[in-house]
Amino acid sequence: MKLTAPFIQLPLLFDAQRLADEIHALGETPWRDHPAKFPGNSMLPLVAANGNPADESFAGRMAPTPELEACPYLMQVMESFGATLGRSRLMRLEGQAEVTPHTDQGYYWAERVRIHVPIVTQPTVRFECGDAAINMAAGECWIFDTWRNHRVLNDSSLRRVHLVADSVGGGRFWHMVAQGRPHGVPAPGFQPRTIAFDPNKRAQLDCEHFNLPKVMTPWEIRCHFEDLFNDTPEQPGRAEALMQSRQFIRDWHGLWSRYGDSGEGIDAYRNALQRFIEALPANVEGILLANQTQWFTGMTAWIAKPALGR
Repeated sequence: MKLTAPFIQLPLLFDAQRLADEIHALGETPWRDHPAKFPGNSMLPLVAANGNPADESFAGRMAPTPELEACPYLMQVMESFGATLGRSRLMRLEGQAEVTPHTDQGYYWAERVRIHVPIVTQPTVRFECGDAAINMAAGECWIFDTWRNHRVLNDSSLRRVHLVADSVGGGRFWHMVAQGRPHGVPAPGFQPRTIAFDPNKRAQLDCEHFNLPKVMTPWEIRCHFEDLFNDTPEQPGRAEALMQSRQFIRDWHGLWSRYGDSGEGIDAYRNALQRFIEALPANVEGILLANQTQWFTGMTAWIAKPALGR
């Protein structure tokens, strides 16, 4: 998700040692290789499709995994976000390892923010996003702009472990973000609230149940195009791509008024999408977004692929 700043610290503070103790008690068995097989990266699923830690799907009915349910304080920490949670994990980075530079361009990321809580870390671990670089201290809570190019460097010999929760947020969550502290900006009176473990509390998490459209509405398509073009500087091909995009929205709106997401008219929707792609300018792959990624790649990820629930 695009944010107004590379990093924003949320006004929450957690007991990192208690979290580390709960995680240590899970043992090594639940840990898995990072799906992308990045060297030195591993993960432990906490919220997954149907609560199945082996299911790495972005879509489906999300629920806590058995490992998360075995960690009462970790459950309380995640409940304190006040957010509807999507796929969430513990992310582990070995000493002298890194998360290589990348941007998150998939449909899943268009409307979801990543919440980071460092659990095991050290002062030299560096998180870079755009032109900013910070160290997230143990027990703090941060979000960052996944649309900007970002990476993580662990130059220590020790492991780094973060809670990483994905979420579209919710009213209470975004109210808390508004009270947050953008990195590098003075924030008089900013005082994180400590969330201590409550042995008498059984946390209840709100998780995603609906996260991929059967057929994307014309209003969602319009919003995604607006975001993409607002992030596309003037350059050859932009004006023609904008014109074709507007025509595509009109075509899709007409089809939606007839078929909606009833399951009918799929061929008509598919043909409209194909006509749009074929009508884009010949230099479309040369059109760049402000983050220096291809406009066509972003459009494909945000609109073309998920428009029919794919």
